[in-house]
Amino acid sequence: MQSSDLDKKILPLSPSHGKDQNGALDPTVPNHLSVLPTISSQINSQEMSPKDVSPKDQNWISEIQSTDVNQQSEKKSDGKSTIAQSNGNGNASGENLQVATDIEKESTQLNGSGSGGDAGSGNVKPQGFWPVLKNPNFLALWGGQVFCQLADKVYLVLMIALINSQFQASDQSISGWVSALMMAFTIPAVLFGSVAGVFVDRWPKKVVLVATNAWRGILVLAIPLLLWLTHDWKPVGVLPVGFLIILGVTFLVSTLTQFFAPAEQAAIPLVVEEQHLLSANSLYTTTMMASVIVGFAVGEPLLAIADGLWFKLGGSGGLGKEILVGGSYAIAGLILLLLVTNEKPHPPETEFPHVFSDLRDGLRYLKANYRVRNALLQLIILFSVFAALTVLAVRMAEIIPNMKASQFGFLLASGGVGIAAGATILGQFGQRFSYNQLSLWGCLGMAASLIGLSVFTTQLWVILLFLAMLGVFGALVGIPMQTAIQTETPPEMRGKVFGLQNNVINIALTLPLALAGVAETFIGLQAVFLALAVIVFSGGILTWYNSRD
Repeated sequence: MQSSDLDKKILPLSPSHGKDQNGALDPTVPNHLSVLPTISSQINSQEMSPKDVSPKDQNWISEIQSTDVNQQSEKKSDGKSTIAQSNGNGNASGENLQVATDIEKESTQLNGSGSGGDAGSGNVKPQGFWPVLKNPNFLALWGGQVFCQLADKVYLVLMIALINSQFQASDQSISGWVSALMMAFTIPAVLFGSVAGVFVDRWPKKVVLVATNAWRGILVLAIPLLLWLTHDWKPVGVLPVGFLIILGVTFLVSTLTQFFAPAEQAAIPLVVEEQHLLSANSLYTTTMMASVIVGFAVGEPLLAIADGLWFKLGGSGGLGKEILVGGSYAIAGLILLLLVTNEKPHPPETEFPHVFSDLRDGLRYLKANYRVRNALLQLIILFSVFAALTVLAVRMAEIIPNMKASQFGFLLASGGVGIAAGATILGQFGQRFSYNQLSLWGCLGMAASLIGLSVFTTQLWVILLFLAMLGVFGALVGIPMQTAIQTETPPEMRGKVFGLQNNVINIALTLPLALAGVAETFIGLQAVFLALAVIVFSGGILTWYNSRD
């Protein structure tokens, strides 16, 4: 066997051949260093015995071994010298096998991501939820999210309860009050979503996470005092001053949330290794969906229990509700104090950004990086579908036999359970597939589920099944795409990108909410579901095609 034969065995295993679409080494392709044990075994086999190898070939193999190690790790100079000396003898015997084994071990250590080198050497790092659950920094971030998400959902229930008890007249519908409240909650997302991300890039993520939760807790706890101070003030026009205070506090709480959200997303890649990001995002999605179900479903009983405990402790004025919500924000902030992100501090002169130039930088980055752009498009389609579903679920509940329109929450809960189940499955087994594969399967599954909903519009159990499937396949789209944005975006751009992401998604959410009901009135429920299926299918095929290398 001549050196040209060795060329054919080694060259196809260069790092460029092991890159997949996610930016990580393909686990099915061994690292180029792992070919050295194969060379050594061939040298010691009958096919190529030591005497068949010319001194020129022996020195050529030794040169490749030492050169590869020098290129891969400049820090291990002592180890490289030993390897070079061992290879310099030109022996192709058991001594050479020991050198190749040492190189293989070193290549495993150098491939810290565990995606390429580990697969080649057989040392596969554990996947699934266990590695992230052992990470104390992720646990702090996740624990803060649990209390923060619960507080976010129960906050809206609290505000509706205050409106119902203090401002709504007996002959009035609460819809107008709630619409004004939701506008106060949504407007900051449109106005400040992108701007907040620019500041988050310049500020320490831990400080942002802790401070936003602390201030939200203070604002909620201040509501009873503010209402008491203004209870006898004259209305402003037709609106009571107390209600305007609730709108103002809601606006401020939502504004602080616009800073918290990109900081949270940008902090995940700082504390979780890249190969475990899919599992980490799956846990986050599961928690988010559980908070939606728990927060809206048991928010009212939780507030009643909090008031009962407050009275038992000797309190008065029904402050238990505010203490529950504000205390949850405060607990989230305390847990996040345990977080260590190891960020490099920004110079003081760069702490206050040039907002518009930084926004242009974020937009230019999205324009240049097609993978992030495609992932963002997928997320916009996904959230638009589920926003439309919240409106269509009311109509579905109305036409399903033995079901009331007010019970549409059961239908939405089925979709939430599906998302939580899909996130759990994905976090445990999703690392075996590329993000583009998962997203394509998710889009096809969502399209099939929407078609099923258009066919079966009155069978309750069939509808619940298709809604759960829609949630499962939605998780296959949302979680890999969110992970792709995290892995593709450099740390100094994450705040801008996540701020833009939150902004466009919040804007995209408003259009389906406004149009879905109108479309259902004019073209019917079945046609709307079929149209959504076409949009999801087209978006999935288009982004999959554009993401191919």
